Amino acid sequence: MLYLNPERFILKPALATIHCEPNWEWKKREKPMPNYDLFYVWNGEGELVLNGETYRIEKGHCFLFKPGDETTATHNPQNPFVLTYIHFDVMDTPQLIPSSHQIVDKRINFESLLTQYVRLSLIQPYGAKIEAKLILKQLVIQLLREEKEKQAELKDASHSLVETVREIANHIQQHPGKPHTVGSLAARADLSERYFSQKFKKIIGHTVKTYIVYCRIKRAEHLLHYAGMTVTETASVLGYNDLHFFSRQFKKYTGKSPSQVR
Repeated sequence: MLYLNPERFILKPALATIHCEPNWEWKKREKPMPNYDLFYVWNGEGELVLNGETYRIEKGHCFLFKPGDETTATHNPQNPFVLTYIHFDVMDTPQLIPSSHQIVDKRINFESLLTQYVRLSLIQPYGAKIEAKLILKQLVIQLLREEKEKQAELKDASHSLVETVREIANHIQQHPGKPHTVGSLAARADLSERYFSQKFKKIIGHTVKTYIVYCRIKRAEHLLHYAGMTVTETASVLGYNDLHFFSRQFKKYTGKSPSQVR
């Protein structure tokens, strides 16, 4: 899409910036995605499944869905999504397409472009269609540029560092009940807390603390639903001393109480 003439973009009327209701859910479509859909999260947290792969998403996460994709999503009803979506097509077969999922670093510029695009569609001033196509091209360019920059950063980082951070993430996932802290995990990686936190977010896509909680709640869902554990037993196994705090955190991430899942 980098080399496409903006005139080759085909704008679709399906676009909006929306504040999702607490009971919002993106259910599986009867047919796969018919066109491209630029999907950006302004705020909130939840989970999105794209072609069978699950993503834990929050502010700054961006997807470019492609024709044929199958997607579902849910969000935390206590921290609902604010989303912008833009559907479009292209006349030619693009040679260079942004990856399906990215975390936007330069949000101010990206969000400004999204706001202007939606505004043009609502107000329809003179030259709106031409300007909208130019903005869409700018959005694609920013996604491609940030993707290349991140690839270069990871390439510059030693292979051993990437493997170390991924090993730490796997350790958290395999042992969610341990009393993990940023300090203990940084020590395990033999890195300073600040440097470890920066690299973990860059490589894994989430902060250390968010990832720890996410892994605990996912394991809690499994234990409650499949292992037959009580809520109290599950909380204890996962390192929660306060049952009420566990229940609140569980509901925040899943939208249900532990007893409902059990």
